[in-house]
Amino acid sequence: MSQSSKHATRTDSLETHLKRENPLLLEPLAEFRRLDRIAHRMGLLASNESFTRRVPWWPVVSLLGTFSAGKSSFINSYLGTTLQRTGNQAVDDRFSVICYSEDAEPRTLPGSALDADLRFPFYRISGDIEDVAAGEGRRINNYLQLKTCNSEQIRGKILLDSPGFDADSQRSATLQITDRIIDLSDLVLVFFDARHPEPGAMRDTLQHLVTSTINRDDASKFLFILNQIDTTAGEDNPEDVVAAWQRALASAGLTAGRFLRIYDENAAETIADESLAARFKAKKDEDIAEIHRRMKGVEVDRAYRVVELMTGAADTLAGDAGVGRLKSYLRKWRQRTLIYDALMLLPIVLACGAAFIWAHGVAMGVVDRVFGNTVSGWVIVAVAVVVLGALHYTSRSLAANQIARRIEPASQQAFSLDLRRAFRRNTRWWRGLFSLQPKGWHILARRRVAKIRDKQETMVRRLNDRFTQPSG
Repeated sequence: MSQSSKHATRTDSLETHLKRENPLLLEPLAEFRRLDRIAHRMGLLASNESFTRRVPWWPVVSLLGTFSAGKSSFINSYLGTTLQRTGNQAVDDRFSVICYSEDAEPRTLPGSALDADLRFPFYRISGDIEDVAAGEGRRINNYLQLKTCNSEQIRGKILLDSPGFDADSQRSATLQITDRIIDLSDLVLVFFDARHPEPGAMRDTLQHLVTSTINRDDASKFLFILNQIDTTAGEDNPEDVVAAWQRALASAGLTAGRFLRIYDENAAETIADESLAARFKAKKDEDIAEIHRRMKGVEVDRAYRVVELMTGAADTLAGDAGVGRLKSYLRKWRQRTLIYDALMLLPIVLACGAAFIWAHGVAMGVVDRVFGNTVSGWVIVAVAVVVLGALHYTSRSLAANQIARRIEPASQQAFSLDLRRAFRRNTRWWRGLFSLQPKGWHILARRRVAKIRDKQETMVRRLNDRFTQPSG
């Protein structure tokens, strides 16, 4: 089966599942497929690549933080079952992708189950790992696992539980996966451990989970959670602990954030002072309710975000990051080719000029043969055409190779396009040097992309009709 056929099969499978799970996303999926066809013809996407693989079609809630921050305990409490192992030390060094299953018995499947399935957010993540840690891509099962759970809380969404951010022999690959998680997630719960009130010792964690998120367009999807806050009940100083962590966030550049304070009642020690226990519980219940409200909201947010991603993909393709940049590379190639042509022709022109000056008779004899319609004249013309053509195509190839080496290869982030591939396709020997538009970017393609970009408002109105009543 060809790569394009495999890609079509995967998107057909995705369409089948969306028909059953979320029909609202079928229209954006159809537009993504149209964008795929345009990008494939232009060479901006390989035949086995797709914009759809960069879109998490199910709502994604990720939990990040240090290994002792209580992420697994929170998940078990949320699901109403003991799915994740818990402990004060690192008990799991892999990312756990948790999804719903109708089977009553939970299952744990290898990471390869995620890497090969377009419906999950880690489709082909092995390639990302290989990019940052050579040889690690084939060890995908050391980084990921898929867990199933028969809990109504998880129906229609995916939870991602990360390993801790402390000392990690696979740190580069772990951070690469974490970046992918953050990009794909609708909600990111960042857990810190109130039992370790020394945030300054976690500079790397704060740098990656806080500093790098401040200026993101979707920074509002981050919730910072201070877990095990019940450990401060003995000294009745939760405000002091929260203040210490807020100072740590401020040192990392985040001045507007606040912590939600929670703990696990089943694992917490009994607080002797009843009024103090009631105060801690009331605050915990309030913050837990806010977290659950945000987690429930991702099911609605997802549909709107997919529509935004559809428009973003069209903008990337048609804008400065796609066609615009490709055109600039082609202009540079054209200019450089003409310069090289001139430099190669200059010695020939000088030699011809010298021949007319120093060997005028011989030169005029050659000219007479060329214009005298003789066999030898045609041979001279043919040789000249071959030589000049060879020089020109040498110039084209040399200029194209120089520019292609400077084009960054496609990354696995967002809607990254393979500009190097597209540039190579547009500089093949049969492509004209002065082509005004890149291959595949014809008037029908431009209209198709413009139409997709214009559809955003219509799709948003349909979603509003589903989830709101603007008319009252």
